[in-house]
Amino acid sequence: MKKILMFMLISSVISFPAFADDLYEMQTKSEQLGLISVDQAKTIALEAKPGFIDDIDLENRTFFGGWDYEVEVVGKDGKEWNVFINAETGEVRKVSRDWDLF
Repeated sequence: MKKILMFMLISSVISFPAFADDLYEMQTKSEQLGLISVDQAKTIALEAKPGFIDDIDLENRTFFGGWDYEVEVVGKDGKEWNVFINAETGEVRKVSRDWDLF
């Protein structure tokens, strides 16, 4: 478990500049499109699945149209979850277990 936590910490430090750029782009895009803010999406995600946020993305729902935030949350038990939030309304669309393994 300690190795996994250390890997996550090192990975997050190494990728921080890229994440910061992505976060700025998401905030700018959400403002331009009249969507809920990144901070609002984070709050909604943590209400749906308590833990800490590992990653957040703004995605275009090409088939149905519209925008979703996909928020990756690591629960207190160490399990990863994906929380999908309608970026226009703030509605939680789906909460699912992230089964991706290294």
